[in-house]
Amino acid sequence: MMNRREGTRTNVLFVCMGNICRSPTAEAVFRHQVIAAGVEEEIHIDSAGTHDYHIGEPPDERAQRAAGRRGYDTKALRARMVDEKDFEFFHYILAMDRANLAVLQRECPAEYSHKLGLLMQYSEKFSEGVQEVPDPYFGGSQGFEHVLNLVEDAGRGLLNRIRTENREMGCAE
Repeated sequence: MMNRREGTRTNVLFVCMGNICRSPTAEAVFRHQVIAAGVEEEIHIDSAGTHDYHIGEPPDERAQRAAGRRGYDTKALRARMVDEKDFEFFHYILAMDRANLAVLQRECPAEYSHKLGLLMQYSEKFSEGVQEVPDPYFGGSQGFEHVLNLVEDAGRGLLNRIRTENREMGCAE
């Protein structure tokens, strides 16, 4: 999936529909994992939405509460929409579900389509049958907890993948 020169940062973008539930949660969780691994200088993390419903808004209160209970801080995050420059800048552009992946595939220039994927393809624990992070917006608090379980697992798998690629390419760790 990568096409980087030695010594460059790996740029990761998480994408959902409105950028107020799943993708900012994934951003906060993955940032926490990256910092815990001591590789925050090598990995740039962001999130965005495929729709403009919530531009400039913080994550959903329920997402913030669920994340906060696990030690993830999402308060400073603000929703934004995927920009055409994102397709060039980011090495990984990971959608939470197939519907948002389809939007990205329609908008992405062909030369960058190899960067697109689903976050859950990096899952280790939930690899059997779970391919999407479900949208918790219209459900109860248990949906936000489930999202956290999924993105924690997939984030670990993604971090392992990036670290392996960096070692294979001779990048510093």
